[in-house]
Amino acid sequence: MYLCTMQDENKRSSRNLFQRFANKYTIVGLLFVIWIALFDKYSFIDQLQLRSKISQMEKEKNYYRKKVEEDKRKKDELLGNRDNLEKFAREQYLMKKENEDIFIIVKE
Repeated sequence: MYLCTMQDENKRSSRNLFQRFANKYTIVGLLFVIWIALFDKYSFIDQLQLRSKISQMEKEKNYYRKKVEEDKRKKDELLGNRDNLEKFAREQYLMKKENEDIFIIVKE
């Protein structure tokens, strides 16, 4: 007899729990949360992807800022001294004066 009472009580509590959460407001609210979380234009998944993309772009931005600063420093160094400009032109573009030969020595 005790088993029958426990089983009946479990059935009643499960029905009571189902009835509590089975009203129309709860179902509509649950559907709304699922829709917002998964299917909306601004869903959680899209937000995570956008945050990842922003992080990647911030890293690229920092990289290019450093490159711009380095290039500005090199430009100022080259334009500040004629000897440096001539050295750069000879090394990078293999420019030479008349009656002059260039030999390229590669260090291994």
